[in-house]
Formats: sequence, structure tokens, C-alpha cells
Amino acid sequence: MYKDWIEILKNCSLFAGIEPEGLNTMLQCLRPVMKRYRHREVVVAYGSPFQGVGILAEGQVALSRETYSGNRVIIDILKPTDMFGEMVAFSGGTTWPLTIIAQEDSCLFFLPGDKILGNCPNVCPAHRVLIMNVLKIISDKALAMNRHLDHLSARTIRGKISSYLMEEYRRNGNAALDLPLRRNELADYLNIPRPSLSREMGRMQNDGLIEYLGSWVELKDLPALERFSE
Repeated sequence: MYKDWIEILKNCSLFAGIEPEGLNTMLQCLRPVMKRYRHREVVVAYGSPFQGVGILAEGQVALSRETYSGNRVIIDILKPTDMFGEMVAFSGGTTWPLTIIAQEDSCLFFLPGDKILGNCPNVCPAHRVLIMNVLKIISDKALAMNRHLDHLSARTIRGKISSYLMEEYRRNGNAALDLPLRRNELADYLNIPRPSLSREMGRMQNDGLIEYLGSWVELKDLPALERFSE
């Protein structure tokens, strides 16, 4: 039943270290539900009943939260094999704390959280590996959330942009970046009005800090960007 998706799911960090044969057996045990969503369709809405840990098989989705002022803040953009909802499942939550929207036509699997950490009725030998993978994923996401808070806590718009660009530089090891976020998504991610983001990036280019065209950005003055990000 799930063999057509093994090639995609085996690259998901949740199943790292599990052979395809063991993964197929595990999926028969977990019995995930597959759903498809159109571009801009709401996958889950804030406060709606929790339906299980999600794995993105195809497409792209955005995790976002509405502020009290009505603005949308993007928490993360997920690509194929990325996972979401594990913190809700393992904290005993019953509702979604975020809104998730398909950025393009997407296909997702939803796995029941209780079966991931609960007793495996088939005594799958790979289940222990699965549980260790879950713990690592949660730790990595907690660190990523701390980095996001670092961007948001910068005192100026230039500081927020510089903090984000320097993180991308450290992650990619290259001063020429193809940013994963479009301009409006970056504005939401950094909680900056779109016009203010564009205006400040133009000023940063005029000041010789960066050069950019669309999603492509080259960092021209790393020491200065580092100072602004502090």
C-alpha cells in the first residue's frame, strides 16, 4: 500500500537509519492517512482538532501564527520529507497551535502520535530507532526556534534582516544565497511590513552590504552584517 512512497519517506528524518523493508513494515503498523491539498488551501487551522503528526511528501506548506493585531507571522516553510506536529502529539495537546497553509499543491501523510511512541503491536525492530529520531527532531526544532527568536529580538529592521542572512550564510557556507523564502514570506517570518523590508534591503544594497535580485542575495560585507545582527 505504501511502497510507492518509500523512496520519499526513507529520506524523512523520522525514519533515518531504517531500511526500506523495515519502513514498509512500520508504515503497515502506523497506518498513516494520506491527504492532498491545493495551492493556498488550509491544511489545518489554529485551534482545530489535532489529527496526527504530519509528514510532507510533495509540495510546500507554511506554518504560521496570527498575532493579536491580526498580522501573520511565518514560523517555518516546510519542504518534502519535513515533519510537523510532533510537539503537539507528545505534549498531550488536542488542538493545533498553528495554521498550516499549502504554498503549492501538496501531499501529506498524517501519523497517529500515540502509535509512534506507544507500544508497537507488531514489535517492529525499528521502532526504537524511530523513537530516538523523534527526540532528535524535537531537539533540533527547539534550537531552530531559538534562532528564529534571535532574528525577531533584533532592535532594528536592518538587524533582523542581517541576523537572518548571517544564519543562512552559516548554514550554507556561501555568501551567495538563494533564499528559501519569497519576499512576502520573509517579511512575515521576520514580522516586518513588506514595504519596510523591501525599502531596508534597498538601503542595505546602496550601503554595499548586499546585492540582491529576487530571492538571490550576495553578502558583500560579512563583518558589518555580523555587527548589525548582534
